[in-house]
Amino acid sequence: MTKSCVALTVALVAVFFVPPVEGRVILDINEPTFVQVPLVLPKWKALDRTPSEVMKEVYKTLYNDLVLSGFFRVIDYQTLRSDLQGREGIPETRSLPDWEATGADYLVAGEALLVPETMGLRLKVALFDLVENRFISERRREGTTKNLREVVHRLSDDVIQDLTRERGVNTTKIAFVVESAVGGKEIFVADFDGGNVRAVTQNQSINIAPAWSPDGRIAFTSYLKRNPDLYLIHPDGNPQSLQRFSFYPGVNASPSWSPDGKQIALMMGKEGKSEIFLLNADGTNPRKLTKGHGNEASPRWSPDGKSIVFVSDRSGSPQLYIMRSDGSEVRRLTYEGSYNTHPSWSPKGDRIAYCGREGGRLQIMTIRPDGSERQVLTSGSGDNESPCWSPDGRYIAFSSNRAGGSRIYIMNGNGSNQRRLTQNSRGGEWAPAWSKRFD
Repeated sequence: MTKSCVALTVALVAVFFVPPVEGRVILDINEPTFVQVPLVLPKWKALDRTPSEVMKEVYKTLYNDLVLSGFFRVIDYQTLRSDLQGREGIPETRSLPDWEATGADYLVAGEALLVPETMGLRLKVALFDLVENRFISERRREGTTKNLREVVHRLSDDVIQDLTRERGVNTTKIAFVVESAVGGKEIFVADFDGGNVRAVTQNQSINIAPAWSPDGRIAFTSYLKRNPDLYLIHPDGNPQSLQRFSFYPGVNASPSWSPDGKQIALMMGKEGKSEIFLLNADGTNPRKLTKGHGNEASPRWSPDGKSIVFVSDRSGSPQLYIMRSDGSEVRRLTYEGSYNTHPSWSPKGDRIAYCGREGGRLQIMTIRPDGSERQVLTSGSGDNESPCWSPDGRYIAFSSNRAGGSRIYIMNGNGSNQRRLTQNSRGGEWAPAWSKRFD
């Protein structure tokens, strides 16, 4: 494991796992007929003398994670009748019928212990099926009060895995661009739930187009040295980690790493116009892939590494094209609309999200790689741009000015459950980039 990955995990987190009992689970939020499943979250039990503020933070973080997942209609214990409000911790199986009055299908209960001498935190969560009155699974996580949110995020992912057979994305992060008060643009990063927002760059230059490298660093284009060069930096923003990575004359932007991490496709402004180039993973040996007469931009690899989707105006307006990873077999993908940009290939490989003009506004759309089943996911006032997929292919992050200034939003992959990521009133926010899972 690289030093970058070690640093990103912050502190060691131990996990203990009781395997789930097979039963009526498996949820898919992007199924057309999906309805959120009611899930009750009883009051957590504080073991020994664990402070109430720790318990409140654990409960709040878990509650928000489960709500944001889109899978569940989460029922807060404070909304229950008085006899159930007072029940703390993990119930015995024989008492499960008492919880049927909540109308929930599932119950997620837990307990926490803080070890004062070390500030160590031990969490245990249990999952129950209230329809069949049975135990499903038990998970335990250990960490410290300093990384409490991270520990709870991992527990949330455990619960989601036990109900869907795939881990959640609560440990992931989203990088994005923020307009600074002095007119520059800086790179920021936030957790999946919009918390823990912090600046990555603070150089008062123009920093744009963030992307995540395979080792967990953030790549971005900056005018720090007047030319739009490509840089890499650790997400903690340590200036010592800043590396000028690709600085050929002209534009160096929009990098996309191949699935095996050995190559980088990016837009480079050589020879008087922008083209798609391939670099080795260390930034050397640039090879031009495109040979069109227009400007080419925004390359994105397919999950299998065989193809690259990109934008080109060779037909007179920006459209999406797909080519083999060696530059051969170029074909046009989009034909509807005169403006289609910012492609993002789903990790599942089945759809490509992009930004297109619809009814005079920019909207987020998806399309299959064969050009079929175009879907418009956003609507209404404002422009919606720069979509990117979560690493599990369940969600899409994008920027929108629907409420005034541009902000980062998240929605399910089918366009449902749209919500704003960050709530702070800083400058405009653009160009989200979703990290891999930091497990």
